[in-house]
Amino acid sequence: MALSLLDSEKQHFAELLVAIQGCVYFLDASSRKLTWPLGKEHLEIHKKDIALFKAIAAINERFAKLQDTLGAAMRHACLLLSETTDNFLKVLSFYEKTNVLESVATWQLCRTARNLAAQDYDIDYTNIADHFNTLQSLFPMLYMTAVRFLNSLCLSKQTALWNLC
Repeated sequence: MALSLLDSEKQHFAELLVAIQGCVYFLDASSRKLTWPLGKEHLEIHKKDIALFKAIAAINERFAKLQDTLGAAMRHACLLLSETTDNFLKVLSFYEKTNVLESVATWQLCRTARNLAAQDYDIDYTNIADHFNTLQSLFPMLYMTAVRFLNSLCLSKQTALWNLC
């Protein structure tokens, strides 16, 4: 039997919720492979350590994946709840008002930090260490946003999305 359009949208949303949990799990696992805070000296001494730089690259990728997936799920939930989604700032504002997001500014800080890494091919180990230490300082905010988002859906039987939890 073919799924209705609404059922397909709900299924996609359910998959996004599972993906958020996976993103948190794998970002945390990658983070645990490193000793924080990262230091310039450590990076210079181990500049040819493939395992170290593989773990560092995974942090960038998984941080971005978590924020992207969380953003996609927030937008999708708004669509399913008939909230305004004509621009993502409205989605962020909705989740700030519902206490899922700490603040739109903090979300934008995460976005800026991850975008800088995607476009910056720095070879200065001080800058590299600073970047990853900044990302690591933002992990708790992303983790807590994910938890509050999932809880906002699953704790309230009032939500139209309750049956997905």
